[in-house]
Amino acid sequence: MVSTRRTARREVLRLLVCGALTLWGGTGAVPVRAEETPIVAAAASLRYALDEIAARYEKETGQRVRISYGSTGSLVHQIENGAPFALFLAADEASVKRLAAAGLTVGPPSVFARGRIGLVAPRGSPVPVDGELKGLGDALASGKVQHFAIANPEVAPYGRAAREALQKSGLWSKAKPHLVLGENVGQAAQFATTGAAEAGIIAYSLVVSADIAPKVTAALIPADWHQPIDHGMALLKGADDTSRAFATFVRSEAARAILERHGFSAPAP
Repeated sequence: MVSTRRTARREVLRLLVCGALTLWGGTGAVPVRAEETPIVAAAASLRYALDEIAARYEKETGQRVRISYGSTGSLVHQIENGAPFALFLAADEASVKRLAAAGLTVGPPSVFARGRIGLVAPRGSPVPVDGELKGLGDALASGKVQHFAIANPEVAPYGRAAREALQKSGLWSKAKPHLVLGENVGQAAQFATTGAAEAGIIAYSLVVSADIAPKVTAALIPADWHQPIDHGMALLKGADDTSRAFATFVRSEAARAILERHGFSAPAP
């Protein structure tokens, strides 16, 4: 009975994951059966860089992967409950170590990129934008901020970094009543760049994307205002040869160049 329930739960998760690929963050590729192509779970901050890396990988190898984006915390929960992912690219290192400790990974996890956060406001916003958040402080004090977007710090590492930056600047208590929380940093970016919020703190990789950069004013927040955002990667139990090869490609010089162009840097040794 327990085995039957577990099998049923895994099938439900498989269907949910496949459906999620058509929502925000899907690769936009022609739909194929999940059994034919490995599914990569990835933090929403990686969307633009990883889509380009996956396209480059397919061009060079003829092999495809499907990518499901979300908050790191939510993806960890799905993996722990049997979601059929082959590879996990998180927005932190702790999450992949947690999965490794639970025996859900193949081989040791690794860090492949380091991210940054930026303050962003849609053009025409009353919030002055600067990296040290002085303009944000003035806007909060004068009542010009009704909504301020960050990712949910409970499930999204970029949300935690945003909270740390606001705490560092002394603005956390002032901003907290105005927070609108995205389920992941991609949703927070939608809030912060479409007028649903006057401003927000999101992944810098999204700030510099072709979709967002022309529509906003943005500034990079100092790296020492928050804990390092080291992106961890781990192959998951059942990973096939394609997902293993893609994991290797993500660590290649070609992929690193793409990551750097999208606002990431090499992690510290």
